[in-house]
Amino acid sequence: MPSPQTSTSVVLATSRSFSSGDLDLTGELAEAGCRVVTGPSGHDLETLRPLLAEARAWVAGTGPVTAEHLDAAPQLEIVARYGVGTDAVDLTAAGARGILVTNTPGANTGAVADHTVALLLAALRDVAPGDRGVRAGRWTVQRTRELGSLTVGIVGLGRIGRAVAARLAGFGCQLLGHDPWVDEDQAIALGITPVGLDELVGRSDLLTLHAPGEDVLVDARLLDVVRPGAVLVNTARAGLVDEDAVAAALRSGRLRTYATDVLATEAGATSPLLAEDLADRTLFTPHAGAQTVQAVDAMGRGAVDAVLAQLRGERPANLIPTPGGAA
Repeated sequence: MPSPQTSTSVVLATSRSFSSGDLDLTGELAEAGCRVVTGPSGHDLETLRPLLAEARAWVAGTGPVTAEHLDAAPQLEIVARYGVGTDAVDLTAAGARGILVTNTPGANTGAVADHTVALLLAALRDVAPGDRGVRAGRWTVQRTRELGSLTVGIVGLGRIGRAVAARLAGFGCQLLGHDPWVDEDQAIALGITPVGLDELVGRSDLLTLHAPGEDVLVDARLLDVVRPGAVLVNTARAGLVDEDAVAAALRSGRLRTYATDVLATEAGATSPLLAEDLADRTLFTPHAGAQTVQAVDAMGRGAVDAVLAQLRGERPANLIPTPGGAA
């Protein structure tokens, strides 16, 4: 039976994959007395405006949650981020309006770590160019190297970076890591040799990015330090790399391959990495790292639990600190 607090409450869901796994989370919200409405994952304000006007809770995808969005939602009590990152949410604006923000830490860790290793191996072994060649009747073989003989540099040793390290340990490769927020002893316990960023880049055959935020990390200066012929993988954020600089490094041979699950084109920009002459040196997936049944269910479970707790008048789990708001 719905509680008085949740009865007829409108929950806006804008994640593309919400309730598309094994769990019927839309049905669960309905049973609790909520009415679920869906909106575009890009969070176009004009499209969302009439939906936000009546929403008490918002299960938000990766699109921006701005002060303008929140101004259009006078009844909104909680933004439950469907995933980990909250960099797209204006936390200051949420705090000023008394709106809670939550996330779902760890829900997609295994999925993204698996996807990272898949991209590493596919890039290393030229899986995509090989497929295209065979389809075109070309059986030319590009000799590659075994993962176990190489050094992998992991930039960012949070949940996903550590999960990647655990998976790679079975291949026997040497692991280097850089994360200014992680104690060196913790890294060593994971079988990772902690080093500075420039040293990691200069010594690694394969580089994988798992740092938070959108500040550019891989720029022209850092690419000058890269070991010639290195492979770079990014399953974190498009903003971590200067895509023009990466394209130049691919053309010069400084980088052998760039494999990524994230591109600037997701934000409406045109990526130089999509140039035809780079087709055999780039590998793309459509922001699919977290798209497993298990991750979809875990992210949805965490978001729905937070929404229902708030609507019942309870304190949701995984609250994100907001300036002037709840912590």
